[in-house]
Amino acid sequence: MPPRLFCFGLGYSAERLARRLAAQGFEIAGTTRDVDAKAAALAQPSWTLHQFDGTAPLADPERALAGTTHLLHSIMPSVDGDPVLRWHAALIDALPRSQLRWIGYLSTTGVYGDHGGAWVDEHSPRRPTKPRTQRRLVAEDAWLERGARVFRLAGIYGPGRSALERVVAGTATRVIKPGKLFNRIHVDDIAAVLAASIERTTEPQRPLEGRAYNVSDGHPASSADVLAYAAELLGVEPPPAVAFEAAEMSAIARSFWQDDVRVANERIRTELGVELRYPDHRAGLEALARER
Repeated sequence: MPPRLFCFGLGYSAERLARRLAAQGFEIAGTTRDVDAKAAALAQPSWTLHQFDGTAPLADPERALAGTTHLLHSIMPSVDGDPVLRWHAALIDALPRSQLRWIGYLSTTGVYGDHGGAWVDEHSPRRPTKPRTQRRLVAEDAWLERGARVFRLAGIYGPGRSALERVVAGTATRVIKPGKLFNRIHVDDIAAVLAASIERTTEPQRPLEGRAYNVSDGHPASSADVLAYAAELLGVEPPPAVAFEAAEMSAIARSFWQDDVRVANERIRTELGVELRYPDHRAGLEALARER
C-alpha cells in the first residue's frame, strides 16, 4: 500500500506539501470547510476531501483516517482549544504505530512572544503575549506529547501572497517603526522542511518523538524594506511611508507589530539537512517576480 498523507486543514502550506508528496506516490486526503469549492480549486480528482470546520467531528472519522501513515495538522486553535484534539484525540491516539509514521503540527513563531529583538532558537522560552498565541502554546504541548514534529512558522509568503501583490493592488503602505523586523519564510521552503522531516521519519514500531523546529529564513527584515524592494522589482514607485503611530490598521494587524524577536533556523539545517531555496526576502521576491 502506498503511504497516505492526511491533512487536517488542506490550506496554503499543506497543499504545497501535498503536491510534493503526491508526485512521490503518496495518497492524499484532507479536510476543508467547503469540499466543492476546494475540489474545484485543487483540480486533483484523486485527492479525497472531507468537510471539517472544527465545530463538529468528521462525518466518518474512522474511514477518513484509515490507512493514514503521515498526519499533518494546520488548523488554528479556537477559544475552545485545538479542534482536532477536541473531536478526534482518542482516534488519533489509537492509530497503531505500525501504521502512523509521522505527525506534523504547524504552529507559529508567535509562541516566543517578545524578546526585545533578541535572537531565539528552539531552546528559548516561549512567552506568548496574545490569547491566540497562548492557545498555540497549549496546542504545541499537546502534540509534542503525542510525538509530533512541531514547526514554528514565520510569516508565510509565496505565489499570490506576497508584497508584490500588495504593491500592484495599490493598498500597501510602508509603515515605519525603527528597529521592528519581521521574520519570513517562503511557502515552498516550508514544504521542503516538512518533506525533509518525513524523509527522516523513524522506523515503524518505534515511538514517535516530539521535536520543535523554527521555520524561518533567518534574515528578518522590516516591512518597509520588503515593500520597497517589491516596488523596485516591479519598476514602480515605492508605496507611501507613514509612521507606525499614525498608520491606520486593524487591532489584529497592529498586534503583529507588538512582539520583537529574531528567529534562528539552525536546527532545520543541521538536523534536517535543509538548505533554503529562498534564504531571504530578496531571493523569494525575485523568483516570484520572474513567475509573474
